[in-house]
Amino acid sequence: MTKYFAKLFAAYMLGKEKKYYQNPIDSQKDVFTYLLSQGKDTVYGKEHGFSQINTYSQYKEKVPVITYDALRPYIDRIMDGEKDVLFAGKPEYFAKTSGTTSGVKYIPLTAQGLAHQIKATRNMLLRYILASGNLDFVGGKMIFLQGSPALEEKHGIKTGRLSGIVAHHIPSYLQSNRLPSYKTNCIEDWETKVEAIVDETSDKNMTLISGIPSWLQMYFERLIQRKGCSVGDMFPHFSLMVTGGVNYEPYRAKFENLIGRKIDILQTYPASEGFIAASDSQATDDSLLLEVHGGIFYEFIPAEKYGQKDAPRLSLEDVEVGKNYAIILTTDSGLWAYAIGDTVMFTSTSPYRLKVTGRVAHYTSAFGEHVIGKEVEQALNDACQKTGAVVTEFTVAPMITPPEGLPYHQWYVEFEKMPDIYAFSAEIDRSMCEQNVYYKDLIDGKILRQVVVTPVEKGAFNAYMKSVGRLGGQNKLPRLSNDRKIAEQLEKYTITLKQ
Repeated sequence: MTKYFAKLFAAYMLGKEKKYYQNPIDSQKDVFTYLLSQGKDTVYGKEHGFSQINTYSQYKEKVPVITYDALRPYIDRIMDGEKDVLFAGKPEYFAKTSGTTSGVKYIPLTAQGLAHQIKATRNMLLRYILASGNLDFVGGKMIFLQGSPALEEKHGIKTGRLSGIVAHHIPSYLQSNRLPSYKTNCIEDWETKVEAIVDETSDKNMTLISGIPSWLQMYFERLIQRKGCSVGDMFPHFSLMVTGGVNYEPYRAKFENLIGRKIDILQTYPASEGFIAASDSQATDDSLLLEVHGGIFYEFIPAEKYGQKDAPRLSLEDVEVGKNYAIILTTDSGLWAYAIGDTVMFTSTSPYRLKVTGRVAHYTSAFGEHVIGKEVEQALNDACQKTGAVVTEFTVAPMITPPEGLPYHQWYVEFEKMPDIYAFSAEIDRSMCEQNVYYKDLIDGKILRQVVVTPVEKGAFNAYMKSVGRLGGQNKLPRLSNDRKIAEQLEKYTITLKQ
């Protein structure tokens, strides 16, 4: 695709989409009506009276919020060859994902659902082209660090990681510039795969690089070890990085060091269940534009009430800025009021932009403080800015029964550049007290003492993830825990500080 054509194409395609973002509530109503029409003659639709549902209030009455355990019997029926179970016909794919509570999950992905995933990614890049004027990445080599595109088959339905499935549907105009090769992408062992990717890309004109931060970090570190210079010097035309899966902000300083200069960052919020949001401006940091017409009808439950009987369910028009919600999806792949386990917070309702704040199962509340992922990430960013620290990775666990003194939150941190640990701890504590009144009350009331930051050796988190079989892939390290299972494994990598 030439640069000139790219800009014309961007303007044309986004012009067709503009009406949806200008009228988000109407767009959601249209999606809701369409999904019900496609689901009313399915097994699930008949069981839940879809043909009698005309309003969102009726939908909430008839269709319960479910998790994968409740969905599993329907997935089994699809795998046994049955049609019209969750959505009209049969899904095109199963997206295979590792759940934290349900083991391996198989999420249905219809042709419509896949098309929306691809369109959302395309529109994000087109918005960037129009907003920034940067077309330098279009003509160069692009790398997509992803899962293996080798797919299995379960009763005639192809099955694999979402990123591996999407690899089969990269637009033809990008195929000639796409790296790594299919053979390399099929390598299962992540460390072996990274070395092969370095072999294929280190001497190429890389302009766009995409992947989740932990994958990108390992790739960049291997490049630097091989070439002995920064990634930015190695790839002088590298101007755009696309990332997702986790919040990028805790990694920003680290990547600026690895690259050696600032480049534009696009963040995405994709899931096997649907493409939810993506960057639409470099000015909004990690706030992402919600995909309001991408085959997903959204509901939200106040996070503090998630899991409670009669917890309120809100449609998009009822959400408020600054409140933490569990996000619930109804999709054109046959998920109905499905809880994906993420929590989000809106930063704007005109247009609708949000941040991912964590997981409903990943928080620390051993003492009633209910600390969430967004808060610890913000505290870490504040501490890095104040002290000059650069952090590679971190996780937080409660120390409920210390050998002496009051309980505390223990932060295990892998530093690229280590600060004065005591100043760093104090800044984390200050930021936490500012953000979370319950935490502040516990500190002021002498129930908790200031956080304890425990540095770990370089490579400690990769070693931990490898030890539990979760290195690479689409696996993410939990930021927060209510127990010390991860902490106990990290203890072997701790660094003893000089007094």
